[in-house]
Amino acid sequence: MPYPLSRKRFLCTAALIGAALAPLPQAWAQAYPTRPVRLVVPFAPGGNTDVLARMVAQGLSESLGQPVVVENISGANGSIGASRVASAANDGYTLLFGTAGTQAINQSLYKNLSEKNLGDFEYIALVTMIPNVLVINEARTPVKSVRELVAHAGAQKTGMSYGSPGSGSTVHLSGELFKTATRLDMVHVPYKGSAPALTDLLGGQIDFIFENVTPALPFVQSGKLKALAVTSEQRLAALPDVPTMKESGYPGFVTGTWNGVLAPKGTPAAIVKRVEEATLKIAGSADFKTKVTALGGEVRPLDAKAFREFTRTEYQRWNGIVLAAKLEKQ
Repeated sequence: MPYPLSRKRFLCTAALIGAALAPLPQAWAQAYPTRPVRLVVPFAPGGNTDVLARMVAQGLSESLGQPVVVENISGANGSIGASRVASAANDGYTLLFGTAGTQAINQSLYKNLSEKNLGDFEYIALVTMIPNVLVINEARTPVKSVRELVAHAGAQKTGMSYGSPGSGSTVHLSGELFKTATRLDMVHVPYKGSAPALTDLLGGQIDFIFENVTPALPFVQSGKLKALAVTSEQRLAALPDVPTMKESGYPGFVTGTWNGVLAPKGTPAAIVKRVEEATLKIAGSADFKTKVTALGGEVRPLDAKAFREFTRTEYQRWNGIVLAAKLEKQ
């Protein structure tokens, strides 16, 4: 006659069997991925975030042995695509190519977001930094330096206008930071993307723009626009003769966007580690660095822990800029 199991003994036995049958984290990581992985870009195709994401996706495909497919989900300064990833299955098959906007700025600009949303993701690796560049059309704004631009703006009877590819972007907030620092009357003109903003700058419809280096670089190199300063810590290899905003008299003026790979909260640590190693390998390659430098960017690899800490610091910095500019939440 079989010996009857008590409920307690049955549950303990079942738990032990389940633990024995469960795959070890390391084995799970070795098996992952067994099908294509999505890398969500929270902006429209063609921008610098999209270009960089496709470079990273190609490298991840080679390292992981499965296709990594870029999917563009734009809207609300990237928050729509980011929220889609945050709510996706945490199995490693949906990743986000996040930016300063999605991970550090939107939390201060949108009513349905807050600092708590920084914890909606597993931070995998930071990859690149894309500084901004202050550009003008000399036909409309005849100045040669930031100092001359400030003097020119102060002499105007009406406020000078600065463009951006959209409210809440690092381009917009760089203009707001400049406005706060100079205490001058300036008017923000938002556009639906960098292309129309630069088109109007070329056409003399606006006075200046703190554009991401990548879309502005061809116009500067061709002489159609003049670069007065870059917002990076150091001068850029792509624009070696252009001073930084720090050199131009604004020591705390370091802005720009950045890009990193993230996953939904709760993604297994072994999978996060696998993607982290693959991403950092891409960032460390000479070919990737050459391509990023040509776009006017900088390779800034950070591992998962450092990326998480960096994002929180960035949130605090951008939140301060938003508060100083007295921008209302949308």
